[in-house]
Amino acid sequence: MNKSRIPDITNYILENPTDYIFSSLTASVDGEMIFQENSNEFKDIGYLTISLDSKFLINDGQHRRAAIEDALKIAPELGDETISVVFFQDLGLIRSQQMFSDLNRHAVNTTSSIGILYDHRDQLSLITKSLIADIPLLERYTDRERVSLSKNSPKLFALNHIFNTNCRLLGKGKGQMISEQEKEFVNHFWLVLCESITEWEDVLNKKVTPRDLRSNSVIAHGVFLEAVGIVGHYLYFHHTDEWQGFIKKLKHVDWNRDNKKDWLGRAYGQTGRINKTNETIQLTANLIKLKIGLPLTEQEQKIENKIKEVSPLGT
Repeated sequence: MNKSRIPDITNYILENPTDYIFSSLTASVDGEMIFQENSNEFKDIGYLTISLDSKFLINDGQHRRAAIEDALKIAPELGDETISVVFFQDLGLIRSQQMFSDLNRHAVNTTSSIGILYDHRDQLSLITKSLIADIPLLERYTDRERVSLSKNSPKLFALNHIFNTNCRLLGKGKGQMISEQEKEFVNHFWLVLCESITEWEDVLNKKVTPRDLRSNSVIAHGVFLEAVGIVGHYLYFHHTDEWQGFIKKLKHVDWNRDNKKDWLGRAYGQTGRINKTNETIQLTANLIKLKIGLPLTEQEQKIENKIKEVSPLGT
C-alpha cells in the first residue's frame, strides 16, 4: 500500500461528504461462508453468513479502506455510510495474488486531461475549460483527452498542458481556492498570450499546420507553455500594471528549433527531442525572461550557473 495516496482520498471524502463515490471493495474470506436465498423469485439475493473467526484480505481497495478509516476519525458521522463489497472464498496466498493481478491487469487509468475534463468541482479545472471554450484558438486546437500529441496530430495543445500552465501561472495546485482577481488575470493573460504568438495566429488562419509548427518550433509544446506560466507568475507579482507589455514582446522572439543557440539544452536535448522536466521548463522560462527584459531571481540564476558549469548552453 502506498500510504502517500491515502490523504488525498481522505480529503476527497471529507470535502464531498454528500456526493463522494467509490467503486466496490474486493476481499477474500478465509473462513466458512454460507449463502441463504431470501426469495424463490430472485435466487441471487439473500443473506451471507460468515464465521466470526474468518480473516479478510482486501484484494482491491486497500487505499479506499484506509482513507475511510482516517475520514471516520475526523468525521465520525460518516460511520452510517455504506460501501459495497465483493467477497471471494480465500483459497490461499497464490490464489489471492492471482486475483490481485487479474483485477488490475486490464484496468485502464484515465489520462490527466480526461480527469480535468470531467472534474466539475476543482476551480482550476473549471477555469481551464472555460478558457478553452472562450478563446477560438484554444477551442479549435486543444485535444481534451490526450496528455501528449503525436507528430501528426491536428491539435496544438493538450488540455493538461493548459491546466499545468495555469497551475504555474497562479502558483497553485488542484483543489486550491482561486480569487476573482486571479480568475480575471488568467483570462486576460491567455488572451494577450494568444495574440502575441504570431505562429499560433498563423495556425488559426490556416497559414501553417499544427504538424509543421510542432516540428519546427518550440512554441507548440508543453515545455514552452509551462515556462510561460512561470514567467506570467513573476509578472503577476512584480509588474501588476504592466505585464501585458512584456508578454507582447514574445512576438519578437525566435522560437524556431533551428535556433540551437537559444533552445538546445533548454527546450530540447542533443537528439532534438523536446524534453519536458521541471529543469528544462525552468531553463526555458529563464531565457524567455531574459529575452523580454526581465531579471532572473536568485534561485533562477543559481540554476543557470549550475547548468553552465556542467556544459555551457548553446555550445
